[in-house]
Amino acid sequence: MALPGSDRPATRRAGSELAKATLIDTTTGTAHRVMYNPDELKFEQGNTFAEVGIPGLDTPPIQYIRGKARTLSMELFFDTYESGQDVRAFTGPIVALLDRRRQTMAPPVLLFSLGQVQLRCVLVEAGQRYTMFLRDGTPVRSTMSVRLQEYAEVAVEIRHGLFAGSPTVTAVADLAAAAVTGRDATVHLTVLGETLSSIAAAYLGDPGQWRRIADANRVLDPFDVPPGTRLVIPGGRP
Repeated sequence: MALPGSDRPATRRAGSELAKATLIDTTTGTAHRVMYNPDELKFEQGNTFAEVGIPGLDTPPIQYIRGKARTLSMELFFDTYESGQDVRAFTGPIVALLDRRRQTMAPPVLLFSLGQVQLRCVLVEAGQRYTMFLRDGTPVRSTMSVRLQEYAEVAVEIRHGLFAGSPTVTAVADLAAAAVTGRDATVHLTVLGETLSSIAAAYLGDPGQWRRIADANRVLDPFDVPPGTRLVIPGGRP
């Protein structure tokens, strides 16, 4: 069985209805169902590493910085030729998920659901391509390229002058440290898993600048910085 207006076969599970891909706004509960399920889902994930510049080495060692959020890419097909409706009435609500909300000043957190495949995410890209029009120019067929990025909650807390939270939220850690010290200087409180090279990459844009931080704070071992260590970052904020 082919999709209307398309030569792509519609895949069905034997003995049951086809699960429908849906984007759910977790703030309002509004569900946006796609017109036709995507032919494929493309998931990508990875890690971020930084080179540690050590003079005299042909191959510099690499330092793990952090993981990358998973992304989900897909193409959605919309066709309203038979009804004569403007296809943008169906694509518009999905594109609107890019808009920031007045309450949060940010786009909504979504839940993508397709049967057993679910991802808590935000919409980061939505590109539209119109391929069929009525005589008056009304678009009635569109392919939308969508990219979603995994969303994770981050807990931030200050306990007895120490920052406790995710090592990926460096900017938040900086603000927490400033609140503790009561100064405007750039101060970073380390969390579990951080090294001077990863901190240098975040603040100075170059993991090889770890020695500047080490010298400013008299750190002897750049790979052994206990959680909760207060570091002064030379050179200002990122």
